[in-house]
Amino acid sequence: MGIGSIIGWAVFGLFVGLVARLLWPGSQRAGCLTTMILGIVGSMVGGIITHLLTGGQYEPSSYLMSILGAILVLWIGGRVSRGDS
Repeated sequence: MGIGSIIGWAVFGLFVGLVARLLWPGSQRAGCLTTMILGIVGSMVGGIITHLLTGGQYEPSSYLMSILGAILVLWIGGRVSRGDS
């Protein structure tokens, strides 16, 4: 993995994380790095969901699925931090 790929993932993650945080209600206290990680993890979650829904036909996750994955991560994180079961 080259430096260009790393920078690309970082920029993509930051964009996806920002959009997910804007769409998810409530206040999420997170800095740039945390938002970037949220976007990257959300993209991976979105890719897994896409993979499961397409019956194993792996395709790179779209922006929409990445954002939905990041929102899912925010939702799970909110439930875990509140101690909901």
